[in-house]
Amino acid sequence: MTAQTAAKQPAAPQTPPLPQAKPQSLGLSPVRLQKLSDAFKRDIDKGTIPGVTIMVARRGQIGWFEALGRQNPEGAAPMAHNSIFRIFSMTKPIVSVGIVMLLEDGYLQLNDPVAKYIPEFADQKVGVENNGKLDLVPLARPMTVQDLLRHTSGITYDHTGNSLVQQLYKETRLRSRKISNAEHAAMVASLPLICQPGAEWNYSRSTDILGRIIEVVSGKSLSAFLTERILAPLQMTETAFHTSPENTDRLAEPFAADPWTGEKVQLFNMLEQPVMESGGGGLVSTPMDYARFCQMLLGGGTLDGMRIIGRKTLQLMASDHLGPKVKVDSPMLPAGHSFGLGFAVRTHQGMAPFAGSVGQFYWSGVAGTFFWIDPKEELFTVFMSQGPGQREYFRTLVRSMVYAAVD
Repeated sequence: MTAQTAAKQPAAPQTPPLPQAKPQSLGLSPVRLQKLSDAFKRDIDKGTIPGVTIMVARRGQIGWFEALGRQNPEGAAPMAHNSIFRIFSMTKPIVSVGIVMLLEDGYLQLNDPVAKYIPEFADQKVGVENNGKLDLVPLARPMTVQDLLRHTSGITYDHTGNSLVQQLYKETRLRSRKISNAEHAAMVASLPLICQPGAEWNYSRSTDILGRIIEVVSGKSLSAFLTERILAPLQMTETAFHTSPENTDRLAEPFAADPWTGEKVQLFNMLEQPVMESGGGGLVSTPMDYARFCQMLLGGGTLDGMRIIGRKTLQLMASDHLGPKVKVDSPMLPAGHSFGLGFAVRTHQGMAPFAGSVGQFYWSGVAGTFFWIDPKEELFTVFMSQGPGQREYFRTLVRSMVYAAVD
């Protein structure tokens, strides 16, 4: 059963919980974890965010799982452990694992040119700004699957800047949820790249293109492939590209206007089945569903005896794939961090303005969801909210306070 068909059925069976334990038995301070919850309660009381969920797990067990505030600012229902969130770019790690599973199956190589699977990419050019005009120059080398995974493809997003290439992006229908993955990929391929492949790290629609490659290679829709190979084996029963109307009373929603800027907040309708299954940002999920994905990653690719991805392959994904030669100029990769294959990776103990461990890997979603895996401490955290404007503030807050609770 695909993720699409699953959403049309009666409410799915509840995701099996991970085992739970008292925090002190896991080397976590309950006093300090309570301070974490208290900090978020203060922000909820101040009107910074309607509500949040916070889960901290260590050594295979959940030590802290709180649902705070309201699920929807327009209603009285409290936030719940099974509330449903738009996870946006936390879709990317799931799709990245999916493409690397095809690598393990022998269907593709990381250094394969993208044009091998999507021919439209064979004729791309790079846009070079020259006196306010855009000159199109040939590729120095082809864009590869590895470039897509590590965001060195030269593809971009229109909301991360206002270069001439990004202005061209804004003139297209790339944001439409009513085009297919194939149409989306062809549209991206028709636009110039923002830089030569491999030269710079630019956060981008690259993972959407990976989703299309999965469709081409597997012969299945992205939702069908993800459900068959990742979501169903992990029993992530409530993760899909939309959810059933029967779940209307479980949807987490943002404030109508950003509490800090007053700007209108508009997120996609989780009940609407999109034509485009965005590998870069289209999934909805629950804290416990995503926790099962995280525990699989922390477990070296396995959960409950089910192997999703090889241990050494996962190590490859969670390694530095940029090195010193790739230009990085983005607040999305803080000091002391690099990027692997679908995840940001911590490379230095210091430098960043928050605690952590070398070797931890993570990613987040634009609406306010966030997770990280810390193999050294045998720990993962899943944080979920729906407040785009506060996402950076909360990511730093939750990182600092969780690590303060590690004994």
